[in-house]
Amino acid sequence: MELSKKTLDELIEVMQRDGLERLRVEYQGLDLDLRMSPARPTSPAPTLAPAPAGVEAPPEPRSAEAPANVRKVLAPLIGVFYRTAAPGAPPFVNLGDTVTSGQVLCILEAMKLMNEIVSEHSGKIVRICANPGDLVSLQQELFWIET
Repeated sequence: MELSKKTLDELIEVMQRDGLERLRVEYQGLDLDLRMSPARPTSPAPTLAPAPAGVEAPPEPRSAEAPANVRKVLAPLIGVFYRTAAPGAPPFVNLGDTVTSGQVLCILEAMKLMNEIVSEHSGKIVRICANPGDLVSLQQELFWIET
C-alpha cells in the first residue's frame, strides 16, 4: 500500500490535536511509526506589528507552585500563542485584568486553525506565561488567574 500526502497530513493533525508524541499504524502491510518532538525555535519568531513601547511587561519566569487561590490556564493543544485577534489589535487580556468564565484569553494557532482559549474561571490575571509568537506545548502554562 502506498501512503498519500493527504493521509499523512491527517495522521499528523491527529497527533497535534491529541498531543501525541508517537503514533504507530499498521495497515495492509504498511508499518508506519510517526514521532513528534517539541519544536525548538532556531531564531526569534517574526512579529507582524511592533508593540508600543512600555505596553507589555515580559512574562514572569515559570513557577511550579501557585498560591491556593490561583488557577492555572494550561494549553489544551500544541500551537503558536497569540494575545490578539489580529496584528495591531488590542490584547484579549492584560496583566491585572478581571476576567469571567467563558471569556477569550488568547488564540493558539495549530494547523492554520485559530483556536480561541477561554477562561474556565472568573478572577484577575496575575501572570501571563507565554510571549506572543511562542510555540507552546500541550499542558504548558498560559495564564494564572487569581480567584
